[in-house]
Amino acid sequence: MLYSGTSPADKRAALRAALASGELQRFPGAFNPLSARLIERKGFDGVYISGAVLSADLGLPDIGLTTLTEVAGRAKQIARMTDLPAIVDADTGFGEPMNVARTVQELEDAGLAGLHIEDQVNPKRCGHLDGKQVVDEGTALQRIRAAVDARRDANFLIMARTDIRAVDGLQAAVDRAKALVDAGADAIFPEAMATLEEFAAVRAAVDVPLLANMTEFGKSELFTVQQLADVGMNIVIWPVSLLRLAMGAAMRGLDELNDNGSLVRKLGEMQHRSELYDLIDYEGYNRFDTSIFNFTVER
Repeated sequence: MLYSGTSPADKRAALRAALASGELQRFPGAFNPLSARLIERKGFDGVYISGAVLSADLGLPDIGLTTLTEVAGRAKQIARMTDLPAIVDADTGFGEPMNVARTVQELEDAGLAGLHIEDQVNPKRCGHLDGKQVVDEGTALQRIRAAVDARRDANFLIMARTDIRAVDGLQAAVDRAKALVDAGADAIFPEAMATLEEFAAVRAAVDVPLLANMTEFGKSELFTVQQLADVGMNIVIWPVSLLRLAMGAAMRGLDELNDNGSLVRKLGEMQHRSELYDLIDYEGYNRFDTSIFNFTVER
């Protein structure tokens, strides 16, 4: 009932243990708190909170328009609704190294299990679009050092994302990944890898956990969980998938209303009221007030 009974510290410790297990961790992207609860219900390992999704939720493009306050607030709402560890996209850290340090502590306080900070210049853009630019290596390393120095919980995961593959090629991505690990990054997110062989090349270069981004309509082929496990990936995210599915269904529903004036034909595609009430534990609130749940829902 209400929020997760698992503390942020325990979620962080669980994430560290899971990454040490060698098993690939599956982190679908949650577009709101309710979807985070559904991800847990369906047996996944963690929840990913995408910067692109947070921007889209506000009707904005993913070009660095969201603020730390907006990201921390929404990430807290999502993370507290599940017992699973949640990792959030912290873009470029929202400013200079001191801003990066504050970002880490704000997201710790928001109950996140970890974050990733990227090496793009500001204003940033989606990692699977053309025309990206990355900062020099010194600036990228400074961001990660600031993040590591700022954290108070040693289990809070500091992940470094590098977008340099699309700018300077695979070898540059390998070299930067090594440098980011040397700077203190706990994990590496090599963005927009084109093939499994490219993932394997980064795997061979560093000995920290690696994240694979399986976003649709992007630069990477949509590899299976097993394919990614076979080349040594440790986390896989589907950052925007649930939002895309939900918005696609919403578009079709609105078209049906325009065309036929009723959603009778769409009832079979909807989450039933009883399923929603079960997911939000409506009945559990009866322990506090019997007047809240005093009805039955027909299936």
